[in-house]
Amino acid sequence: MASSMRSLLSDHSRYVESFRLFLENSTEHQCMLEFVEKKLPGIISSIGNGKSAINILSVGGGSGEIDLQILSKVQAKYPGVTINNEVIEPSGEQILSYKERVAKTSNLENIKFTWHKETSSEYESRMNEKKEFKKWDFIHMIQMLYYVKDIPATIQYFHSLLETKAKFLIILVSGTSGWARLWKKYGPRLPLNDLCLYVSSADIKEQLNTIGLKYQVYELPSTMDVTNCFIKGNKEGELLLDFLTETCYFSQTAPLDLKNEIMEELKKPECSEEKDGKVFFNNNLSAIVIEP
Repeated sequence: MASSMRSLLSDHSRYVESFRLFLENSTEHQCMLEFVEKKLPGIISSIGNGKSAINILSVGGGSGEIDLQILSKVQAKYPGVTINNEVIEPSGEQILSYKERVAKTSNLENIKFTWHKETSSEYESRMNEKKEFKKWDFIHMIQMLYYVKDIPATIQYFHSLLETKAKFLIILVSGTSGWARLWKKYGPRLPLNDLCLYVSSADIKEQLNTIGLKYQVYELPSTMDVTNCFIKGNKEGELLLDFLTETCYFSQTAPLDLKNEIMEELKKPECSEEKDGKVFFNNNLSAIVIEP
């Protein structure tokens, strides 16, 4: 039975659909935008000092929603300064959405966009082949380290590209989130996948300490409404369960004991909070700012 479970990432359209529902039902983007609004201006306050151009590298920029908010903060801090914004993103669909978003956004005159349709490791290989070691004033990786084979090596490579006043921002699920608990407990029983790692900010902090890098952590409180997951046969609930377990058609293909355990786990206070008859999963994120 277990063998019929397969990774959600093996079905691209179902993944996209479940991800869209996740964003609709969670405060994921809101909590990131609040961080960008309130904390980012202080973090980037000296990245462009004395520079005629600011170079920003977005690793896994997706459809650009958060990227454009970040860029607006850099523009506000350094009005009129040229910004070179390069994006590494393996999905052609996402790049298309990003380009459409840029086309519809005003006040981007001083920003030059370049997109690279590749993964972070393909970018690294390409740069090494060209013997090109371009330096950056700000590098960010938002919700993308799950898709990297060797996380410490990836962090070290991009860290080596920082200018002297630069900052390196990583955002991913918090070690205190329901995700971290779910993955630690059930990861080994869910479809193992070469494409995705169960990693939280707790793991990243450990790795940064080992590498010996200086960093600061900001916690971003967030929730996801998972009430529909407990309604039998609810299509939205089934898609959200797929997203939570990274499993395609989890409700239909998971062994009954695993399904029951995960449904029980989801209701525990360590994972979720019940409020006004609804169940809210702990979707807390961490923003880690690494110094050069």
